[in-house]
Amino acid sequence: MGKELLKLAESVARATGSLLMNRPETFTLTEKSSAVDFATQMDQQAEEMIVKLLLEQRPDDGIVAEEGAARQSKSGITWVIDPIDGTVNYLYGLPGWNVSIAAKDKDGVVVGVVYAPSINGFWSAIRSEGATYNGNKIKCNDPVALEKALIATGFAYDLNLRNSQGKIMSNLLPKIRDLRRNGAAAVDLCYVAMGAIDGYFEASLKEWDLAAGGLIATEAGAVVSGRAGGEPNGELVVCAGPALHAALLPLL
Repeated sequence: MGKELLKLAESVARATGSLLMNRPETFTLTEKSSAVDFATQMDQQAEEMIVKLLLEQRPDDGIVAEEGAARQSKSGITWVIDPIDGTVNYLYGLPGWNVSIAAKDKDGVVVGVVYAPSINGFWSAIRSEGATYNGNKIKCNDPVALEKALIATGFAYDLNLRNSQGKIMSNLLPKIRDLRRNGAAAVDLCYVAMGAIDGYFEASLKEWDLAAGGLIATEAGAVVSGRAGGEPNGELVVCAGPALHAALLPLL
C-alpha cells in the first residue's frame, strides 16, 4: 500500500511542480486570515490539479487541503495537501516554495512527498521505511551541541504573535551557531531530515504544513514534537535530532 501511494504522490507532485514553474507575470491575491496571509490564483489552480489527479486514481479517498478542498474518506486513506507551501516565496520569485502531499490512515501519515522544483529538491518517505532526498537515503544530524546548531524558524501570520516570537529570537541567538528563515515549513522539515540544518521550530503550523515534511523528518531520525500542528492552540512544532531537540525545548 505504501509504495503504491508514494508512487501516486510523487507523480502528482511532479506534475504540479511543472505547472507552478510556469510562474505568471501578474498575480491575483485573495486575503485569508490577514493582509499577510493570502493565496494566489496559482495556489488554487495547483490544488484543483492535485485533487483531480489523486481522485482519478483513488476516487474513494478523502481530502484535506489548504485552499479548502475537503472530502470524507470512504477508503480509510485521506490526502493532506499544501499546493504551494511558501506562497510568499513563490509570489516574490524566491526559491524554496514547494508542493507538499501526504496520505494518512487511522494510525497517522503513511507517505509524504515534498517537491521544491526551484531548488531541484524531491524528498519522500514511507512510514517505517526511511526517507530519501532525490532518491538517496537521508539522516538528520545527531548529536549536535546547541552552540554549534544552525536553526531555522518561521513567523506567524498573527501579527500579535510576532512580538513574542521576537523575544524568543533574542534569547536564542546568543546560544546557537546561527538562525535561518527560509520561508517554507515543509522544506525546513526536510532540511532537518537531510542535515542541511540542525533544527527547526515554528508556531501555528497547520496539518498540511506538517504532514509530509514531518514524516520525512521522523523517518530520517529526527524528533518532531507538536505533530498535530499548531491549530487550534498555537502549539509549537519543534524538529531536530534527539539531542538537540532536548536542548532546544527549554529555550522555546
